Amino acid sequence: MQAVRLKHRERRPASFYWLALLFGLFVLFLYGPVITIFILSFQGPEGGLTFPMRGVSLHWFSALRDGVGDVDIASAFLRSVRLALAVTVLTVLFSVAAGLAFRKRFRGDTAVFYVSVASLIMPSIIVSLGIGLTFRLLDSGVKYLATVTGHQAFVDSYTTSMGLFTSALGAHLTWTLPFGLLVMFAVFNRFNPAYEEAGRDLGATPWQNFRHIVLPIIGPSVIGVAMFGFTLSWDEIARTSQAIGDQNTLPLELQGLTTSVTTPVIYALGTLTTVLSFTILIGCLVAVRWLTRRRLAAALR
Repeated sequence: MQAVRLKHRERRPASFYWLALLFGLFVLFLYGPVITIFILSFQGPEGGLTFPMRGVSLHWFSALRDGVGDVDIASAFLRSVRLALAVTVLTVLFSVAAGLAFRKRFRGDTAVFYVSVASLIMPSIIVSLGIGLTFRLLDSGVKYLATVTGHQAFVDSYTTSMGLFTSALGAHLTWTLPFGLLVMFAVFNRFNPAYEEAGRDLGATPWQNFRHIVLPIIGPSVIGVAMFGFTLSWDEIARTSQAIGDQNTLPLELQGLTTSVTTPVIYALGTLTTVLSFTILIGCLVAVRWLTRRRLAAALR
């Protein structure tokens, strides 16, 4: 009987294997550099930036802890984390609020939508330059007003309004918010309002409806928006470059180090940042799976 089943089993055509090989090469092309950097970060103390490896150790991770030249890696790391967390929270709040608002038509909704997603098609460096120029003009206006009103001491001590949670935060939101909006629009487009109607029939207030009905259903998508917000902000360079002020984020410091550091310590830094990104991704996927199981368990009660 087993032999008969094997005979009747459909043989895969040769095109399947060619496409599988092509896909494997594509995946290798995507992740090959990451794997190479990961391996070279474990070079021995005498190792260089290329193969062959000269021993295996954690020497360069220890060297990274002690600092890289004049760059304070720990401070740059913390700045990037704080900025990414702020961007994540605002992206989730704005995206969910916009998704709820766009469930009903209102005057100018089409224009608001296109303005919200327009930054996706604009070159990142142009967005950064525009934000930087806006804040420089704002600085000039602040200094002029302070001079006119006689606050010369303030003018002498004033530097710039550009910073981590002003211009840089706005620059990152122009990148993360459109993704969050598109995700939430797609979620609410297929959301069944009958659940909310049932809640209202049972006497639920609008807040209770949102907390106990809407939020559990859209929870996995909200986690996805948060994942988009953090990861996109975490490694953003172009939109940050002209709008950060005088304190760089970790990606900008890493970009600067590529022209001056000639040891595998830069690979160790790249490995740590990549591990953090993958940790966030895996954590979000686990949270989505947990929420999905919880919702199914509640439905079966």
